[in-house]
Amino acid sequence: MSQFAINIMFVGGSFLLYIAIAVWAKAGSTSDFYVAGGGVHPITNGAAIGADWMSAASFISMAGLIAAGGYANSTFLMGWTGGYVLLAMLLAPYLRKFGKFTVPEFIGDRYYSANARLVAVICLIVASVTYVIGQMAGAGVAFSRFLEVDATTGLIIAAVVVFVYAVLGGMKGITYTQVAQYCVLIVAYTIPAVFISIQLTGNPIPGLGMFSTHTDSGLPLLEKLNQVITDLGFNEYTADVDNKLNMVLFTLSLMIGTAGLPHVIIRFFTVPKVADARWSGGWALVFIALLYLTAPAVASMARLNLMTTIYPDGTQAAPIEYDERPNWVKEWEVTGLIQFTDKNEDGRIQLYNDVPAFEAEAQARGWNGNELVVNRDILVLANPEIANLRQGWVIGLIAAGGLAAALSTAAGLLLAISSAVSHDLIKGRFNPSISDKGELMAARISMAVAIVVATYLGANPPGFAAQVVALAFGIAAASLFPALMMGIFSKRVNNVGATLGMLSGLIFTLVYIFVYKGWFFIPGTNNLADTPENWVLGISPLSIGAIGAIVNFAVAFAVSKVTAEPPVEIQELVESVRYPRGAGTAQDH
Repeated sequence: MSQFAINIMFVGGSFLLYIAIAVWAKAGSTSDFYVAGGGVHPITNGAAIGADWMSAASFISMAGLIAAGGYANSTFLMGWTGGYVLLAMLLAPYLRKFGKFTVPEFIGDRYYSANARLVAVICLIVASVTYVIGQMAGAGVAFSRFLEVDATTGLIIAAVVVFVYAVLGGMKGITYTQVAQYCVLIVAYTIPAVFISIQLTGNPIPGLGMFSTHTDSGLPLLEKLNQVITDLGFNEYTADVDNKLNMVLFTLSLMIGTAGLPHVIIRFFTVPKVADARWSGGWALVFIALLYLTAPAVASMARLNLMTTIYPDGTQAAPIEYDERPNWVKEWEVTGLIQFTDKNEDGRIQLYNDVPAFEAEAQARGWNGNELVVNRDILVLANPEIANLRQGWVIGLIAAGGLAAALSTAAGLLLAISSAVSHDLIKGRFNPSISDKGELMAARISMAVAIVVATYLGANPPGFAAQVVALAFGIAAASLFPALMMGIFSKRVNNVGATLGMLSGLIFTLVYIFVYKGWFFIPGTNNLADTPENWVLGISPLSIGAIGAIVNFAVAFAVSKVTAEPPVEIQELVESVRYPRGAGTAQDH
């Protein structure tokens, strides 16, 4: 059986399962569509949260970024994990007690303002659309390789699949689909990692294998990796970070952005009780840890395998001839995600760090520039092939896992967007008397529009999948997180302060991002190149969300201090929410 047929079998089989679940759990009411009826078991919800959380950024892109940047990019792991603890402990139980369908609904009621709810809808849509761009881009990468089509075609196929099961099932269908997707993605991620760890170190546990001895060289694996890449002008894989301020701000941005992401928050509204919300968070951390403890090992082993593929004899003097490149390189070249240019016309592949500091050494070797460009988003998907795990089922399995990760999060994000538009915007502001049937239709139409927008922008994303996702976290950190925290823990912040705070944080963060990434992420419209020398105080666009959050808090508290206190009943509401006992079901108010 050909590899293409195996891929179709694994990917097609998993998709049939997802769509069958969506049909079985079809939403028949707004309660089903928004919160799955409010009766999901905490373990089931924890697995669904795990799938929702472990997106294309986690499954496909994070290990690729760590592989490329080493220790410096471990901030993705630290920020996302720490943020989930914040969300589970500081926000989820209290928001669950409040008992509403959506984050903007909480903000609108807590700040007794339709304008605050409208601004929250805008913040939610901007953050979620940015996030879903990364998911669609990641899904396009996976589809393009395993269905042997170009990246744009892969992206369109991904959009069609998401449309079918997300639009049909709503939260009820998505919840049970995500449980299946979690099972697929975690098996797909860990099995190849175990085989590769055994192959390189003899240790079957990837997280321990990363710190074990490299079988061929007798050196610790990370020491061997440092030796290989420093000989090619790269920084040490384990090197410390020069810009500590940017690293701290980036980690903080990811943490508080995690706690402000609406598509994750709404998952805690699907359980019956407040205690179940806490248990959901605990189970989700267990499920997430299985992948996050494996990702650094996958990254380091993929980087080492890639370098030894290009330099098979272990020396930089004789890189592999282009005509002798392995099949996996040829197959990925079809997608356009690996590109080779023979700059010195010697018929060999030179892969090195083409920077001024290494220029003299490169010229001495007869090299005229780096010749191989490898998209970081492919490293996890290509890892079994790079490591010569040619068993067709392994490649098919990781294909299904990568697509499960991308599509599960995309579905959750699209649901958050559609809920904000139909429930908070149309019903909450423009047409309060709309019927359940009309609201469901509006939700599905808005989800379809969001898919089209995300697909268009996903064709030319403003960075790798995990980088685009980090931008979304920064936007959520600067806009929604402060409003949620102040709404729960401060009785003094009023409607005017919260509204102006969200607008200030959102505008400040977006302008900074657009200056470097392009206005509205349109390629070629950026004012400055996205390079460290152009960043203000060395703060990258990926890290600016933390500063935006500070702006939000400062404006909200300052404005609230010089304006009227919230009404007594709102202050009593805040006081009651802090004691998360006795929550009822999520209500449609």
